[in-house]
Order: sequence, then structure tokens, then C-alpha cells
Amino acid sequence: MKAALLTWTAILAASATIQAYAGENAKPLVVGSQGSFFVGGETKTSKELSGSTTGPGAGVEGDVTVNQMYVQYQTPVNANQHVPVVMVHGCCLSSKTWETTPDGRMGWNEYFLRKNRSVYLADQSSRALSGFDATKINAVKLGNAPPSQLPNIFMASHQTSWTLFRFGPTFNKSFEDEQFPVQAADELYKQMIPDLNGFLPMPNPTWKNMAALAVQLHGAVLIGHSESGFFPEEAAMINPVGVKGIVSIEMGCTTNLKPDQLATLAKIPILIMFGDHLSDIPGAFSKLWPANLDTCNQFVQQVTAAGGDARMMYLPKMGIKGNSHMMMQDKNNLQLADLILGWIDERVEGKKVSHK
Repeated sequence: MKAALLTWTAILAASATIQAYAGENAKPLVVGSQGSFFVGGETKTSKELSGSTTGPGAGVEGDVTVNQMYVQYQTPVNANQHVPVVMVHGCCLSSKTWETTPDGRMGWNEYFLRKNRSVYLADQSSRALSGFDATKINAVKLGNAPPSQLPNIFMASHQTSWTLFRFGPTFNKSFEDEQFPVQAADELYKQMIPDLNGFLPMPNPTWKNMAALAVQLHGAVLIGHSESGFFPEEAAMINPVGVKGIVSIEMGCTTNLKPDQLATLAKIPILIMFGDHLSDIPGAFSKLWPANLDTCNQFVQQVTAAGGDARMMYLPKMGIKGNSHMMMQDKNNLQLADLILGWIDERVEGKKVSHK
């Protein structure tokens, strides 16, 4: 009887939460301002602009801008109440990651906006609407460089994505408690695009662009996911002036940082999040996620030892089960957003506000 009572209590609590979020979605969305712009980029002079030996521009030397970062934004009417939030996507994806979920629910960009946060969505340099240096391709086409100099263009298959993102143990078979809306997986696959990061120089210009954006916004919380998960830390180590907080979601962490780098990061509140089923998938991926969690736990310990404010939010340990790698699109995505919002209020802005 007691177990049954607890079960019904949990069901009723979950139902109340769902109804609360549904009510939030039903309210008119009020936007104070919206727009878009580019950050960063560098000018490059090249003779290999068109990749053609005939036609307009053939063989003409000129200047091009490369590695710039596209940013779209929306701000609430009372935008000055909170620190702006910058969201950066992972591998083979774009800023669409943070928008409407594959099954049509509210994404984090809208939810954060409804919670009076200015939201800035960035496409990594070399992805989607951002720029990259295409002269490497033209150089090969014109015979000025060997094909071996072409970098790899990574594309993730449906099968790889299913297991890597931890939707289930095998393709088209999901975990019983899986939070990702697997019935809409085809819509996620449409979001996945070629990853051109192989064309970028190192250090990755996205790091510098993120740091510059934070300065431009007079302070921001930088959120990175997967491939970009540690990008906020990299940005802060380039220029910490505008980085008011860091949220890193499911990635591998760098643990061989120098004392001065740790000292820089120790001045910035850092939150790291990991989902469920990290070792419940086959092959190499079963070792990848536990290893990433381990490096990030080490990183949290190192930052803490340096006097910093770093927290590991491992969802299963908190009793939150079934979350995939794409947690911003999972069925409980707004509940997870509330965890981040609560952390920002408390650790970045020094407030104590509940978002339940």
C-alpha cells in the first residue's frame, strides 16, 4: 500500500509539473527586441577565391572574411533583470539545437526568454550561417595543393547518433525510461549537418568569438554542449572579462590546465551536467561517456581546489533518470532548464529564486 501511494504521489507530482509547463506555453510570448549579427572573423588575402579558372573572379586576388560567428538573439522587455545567456551547439548541429524540440515542444531558447533571460544563439564558426575558410578547397581544385591537404568533413549517421546520443542500446530500440522523444528521431536527423571544424585553425576561432561576444554583451553566461561543451572554459581562458558563468553539458574536460588557467576559471561559477545511461550502450561509446564524466569530475575537483565554484550535476545521482545526450530536447527539458536557471540565480546572480 505504501509503495502504491508513493507511486501515485510521483505520478500526480509529474502531472502537476506537466500542466504547469503547458500553462507556461499557452501564455503569449512577449519579446522586447530581436535581431542578428556576426562576431569576430579575420580578413584573408587570397588568389583562390572562386575555385574556377574561368568566369568572374577567376584568378583574381582579393580579401575575404573567414571564421566569423553568426548570432541571433531575442531579449525580454525587462532584459536588464538578468545576465544574458549564450547557447552554443555541438558537433554536426547548429543553433537549431536550442529551438523547438523535434516533437514540437518548447525549446530552451524560448523557455529562457519566458524566464526573462536575453538569449543569444550562436552557430559555431564553420557551421550553418557562420563563416569558414573555403580557399583550402579551391586550392585543391585549382591544382595548387594536393588532395591530401583537404581536411575531413564529419557527418554523423542516424545509427551512430542513436547510440552515441544514448537513445537506446541498439538502433531503433530505446531505453525503457528514455527521455528523448524517439518517435521524432527523424526530425533530429534533419537538424544534423556536415561538421566543417576540420577547416578551422587552432586555437578554434569559436573560442575567441565566444569571449568577444560575452564582452560585447557586458557579461554573459556561456552554455556549451558536446563538441562545444568545454568551449566556454576555453573562451574564458582567452578573455574572462565578460564570462559571468559557465554551463558545460556532456563533454570531455581538460584536466592538464596550468595554474594560471585554473586561477582564471576559479573566478567564474561553473556548472557541468551529465545525463543517464552513460555505460549502457555498446562498443567504444560505452567507455566514452564514463571517461568524459571522470575527466569532468577531476576538473571540478581541480577548480574547487583552486578556490573556485564548480559543481557537477549528474542527473541520475539526483534521481532524474533517462536523460539522453540531447537533454535540451528531452521530454523533461524544461525541468532541466529550471535546474540551470536556479543555479544561475544562486551562483551567478546571487539570488535564491525557485523556478519550479
